[in-house]
Amino acid sequence: MKQDHYHDPGAPAANRLWPVVNVAVDDGEGRLLLIERADDGYWALPGGMVDVGESFAQAAVREVREETGLDITVTGLVGLYSDPGHVTSYDDGTVSQECSLVFRGTVEGGVPRTSDESRTVRFVEVRDIGSLRTHPSMRLRISHALERREHPYWG
Repeated sequence: MKQDHYHDPGAPAANRLWPVVNVAVDDGEGRLLLIERADDGYWALPGGMVDVGESFAQAAVREVREETGLDITVTGLVGLYSDPGHVTSYDDGTVSQECSLVFRGTVEGGVPRTSDESRTVRFVEVRDIGSLRTHPSMRLRISHALERREHPYWG
């Protein structure tokens, strides 16, 4: 089991960095690809851990395919998220500090489907995103992706 701690003064101290990727994929019609996570029910950009032997961009493509069934191309960078005030603790004693690259991507093929990690997969209208149960750190990533900033976020 995992637990997110976001600027929680009682959070355990981090004992590792865990490189993670997320991808903001829009459908060209003003909707953003989101998943409802199977582990905690939060809505999020698809993504996950970078495996040894792959680049961050390769991990982004793989994670989107695994979680959504869609094949994407990485087209840009939304930002780097490494807030030491956001840690995730696990039952095995691991406590990881946020360390995430968020990319932009476009769909090249595939068929949307759920996985062991995604309860729901869908393109969501931007106006409806605020009503979804979303972790504050993911909400920040989504808002930066929707702003289409000139330069990536570094924080």
